[in-house]
Amino acid sequence: MCGIVGYIGEKPAIDVLLNGLSHLEYRGYDSAGVALYENSDIEIYKASGKLINLKELVKDKEICKTSKKGIGHIRWATHGLPTTVNAHPHTCNCKSLAIVHNGIIENFQELKEELLKLGCNFVSETDTEVVAHLIAHKYTKCKDLLEAVRLSTLEIKGAYALCVMHKNAEDEIIVAKRNAPLLIGIGEGENFIASDIPAIIDYTKKAIYLNDNQVARVTKDTVEIYNSDKSQGNNKVENLPFEPISLSKMGYKHYMLKEIHEQGDVVRNILSGRLISAEEDVKLDNITIDLKNISRIQIIACGTSYHAGLVGKYVIEDLTGIPTDVEASSEYIYRNKTANKNTLVIGISQSGETADTITAIKQVKEKGAKVLIITNRPDSTMARLGDSLFSIDAGIEVSVAATKSYMAQLLALYLFAIYLAQNNPRVDMKAKLKEIKHDILQLPSKIEIILNNKDEIIEISKKYSGFKDFIFIARGINYPTALEGALKLKEISYINATGYPAGELKHGPIAMLDDSMPVLAILNDGIVYDKVLSNCQEARARQARLIGVASGMDDKNKEIFNDLIIIPKISDFVSPALHAVVLQLLAYYIAGYLGKDVDQPRNLAKSVTVE
Repeated sequence: MCGIVGYIGEKPAIDVLLNGLSHLEYRGYDSAGVALYENSDIEIYKASGKLINLKELVKDKEICKTSKKGIGHIRWATHGLPTTVNAHPHTCNCKSLAIVHNGIIENFQELKEELLKLGCNFVSETDTEVVAHLIAHKYTKCKDLLEAVRLSTLEIKGAYALCVMHKNAEDEIIVAKRNAPLLIGIGEGENFIASDIPAIIDYTKKAIYLNDNQVARVTKDTVEIYNSDKSQGNNKVENLPFEPISLSKMGYKHYMLKEIHEQGDVVRNILSGRLISAEEDVKLDNITIDLKNISRIQIIACGTSYHAGLVGKYVIEDLTGIPTDVEASSEYIYRNKTANKNTLVIGISQSGETADTITAIKQVKEKGAKVLIITNRPDSTMARLGDSLFSIDAGIEVSVAATKSYMAQLLALYLFAIYLAQNNPRVDMKAKLKEIKHDILQLPSKIEIILNNKDEIIEISKKYSGFKDFIFIARGINYPTALEGALKLKEISYINATGYPAGELKHGPIAMLDDSMPVLAILNDGIVYDKVLSNCQEARARQARLIGVASGMDDKNKEIFNDLIIIPKISDFVSPALHAVVLQLLAYYIAGYLGKDVDQPRNLAKSVTVE
């Protein structure tokens, strides 16, 4: 959830560190810091709040002109308040080393108690400072920084990506990882360290990905990688998939608005080579799993990806009849697993580094289940764990709130469900599949119709920006859309929003309805249309302010709603993709009217790499 950058070479280290950290701001953070090495001395600078505060702090420091080695960090608080003292880098009592860390040390309290007995004094509330003292203690005995880090990791339980400098190790930075992303960028007479590609993409297009439980010595000319047993690692140098231009706002006010507007092209991209026409089969050449004997599907994901999975459940069960469960990864990992060799587990994550989902994937692989990964990052940990990969190729998503990656996940699940159905001799629904494929192929143009005619959404957003609470309702395949719409509004506007199945409104939530409670209803032609309309009548009878999002409506029913957003005609089965765009825009403009930091909402992180 935090961001790491390291540099050793001939450039001023501070320039590389600050530039890299600025490219990681999209991940979400609450403080920032750097450690710079010069002439057997390490100077640490830290600031709470935004990165600009750190930039102001270091701008006149003499060491910034001369230091060619350093490490930097932006922190998302897990242990201790978001204060300067708790910010990274951390050091030991003798201030001989500096360390930055992503992840959570689960046994930090036990380690801290042992270190206190050895005379260590702690100044922060963090688990990271414990690691700093532990490495310093090991170093006093072995006098080798790489070995001190390796020995320390043998005692650490939990997740970590570590980046360490020592006063006596002039020409090296030591890194290590377990269950947290870390890569080493390869340059000419310089090398880079980062927790994510954007931090170093301005400087290099080649990198080495560390595996779990590895430790590496990085100098300006070499990289030495070792496994936990001291054996040499043989990690390959790989090409990085991103270009710097992907981080540009391209004239939009926020990354989120840019990414919402990219969704038409995202759909075209994911369909390219996979779905050409309604008459042809879906082609998923990268899926090499034998699906013939699959008797059950389990989808595991978190947050927005979980909501995509819920839509996937409707689609897969409807088209294939295969029982499909969807569960939040954070719950799945702590119960008995029913997965077996006839189970297909689908893990969904935008970043491919979601800690809960990674743990769940490892657990089901031990049960013999087949694993399909749907992610936006083919270079990620989850992508490497899966038996097959469905790369959604949405491009880097900078805004913390997921938009275009959600759209791509939806399309991936639709395509996979069609692929299952067309390759399953027990299912004969060629006509239905043809209709669905036709509707999917129409999505890009219909998404762009919404994006080109959003004035009404902007006006409605302004009208409802002053409300403190919101309810979203829907039925059937759009119930997950209601959940996702509520989540988007919560994430970026901080308005208390909740999604409900429309039929459940009268089983408790209806008690909250009055003229201070807006209710947004998602309606689409289909078997549940009349039922949702009836639920809207119930809400209006309690004086709730009613917003409808529908693909058409007669004049009589329009009178029920205070406000109505009409989307292009679309089948109920494919409608979640269009409704999602409307709800993303609604959340975006409401947050904008409230003056919120749309791209970097408080307390949130883009890539949740801790459980």
